[in-house]
Amino acid sequence: MNLKLSGHHLEITAAMRDYITGKLGRITRHFDHVIDVNVILSVDNLEQKIEASVHLSGKDIFVESHDTDMYAAIDALVDKLDRQILRHKEKNFEHRGSHD
Repeated sequence: MNLKLSGHHLEITAAMRDYITGKLGRITRHFDHVIDVNVILSVDNLEQKIEASVHLSGKDIFVESHDTDMYAAIDALVDKLDRQILRHKEKNFEHRGSHD
């Protein structure tokens, strides 16, 4: 999995990088075929925004989250991303098993 982190109007600290990397590790436990992950962190006034674009084999998933705290936004983003990837995995599994 290739991970690209970038910040708009925000410097990404080592603690943020480690936190994001640890949280995104949860995704690879559910689905091994993650190719690329692009994460953009940004600040607009008092709102923290995080966007993630995940390139899977056969599909691209885009998720974004807003919050007043960056770590809460990261947690919400990973939860959304986890649900999307599990849904994609279930659909692929259903299509493979329906050859009766």
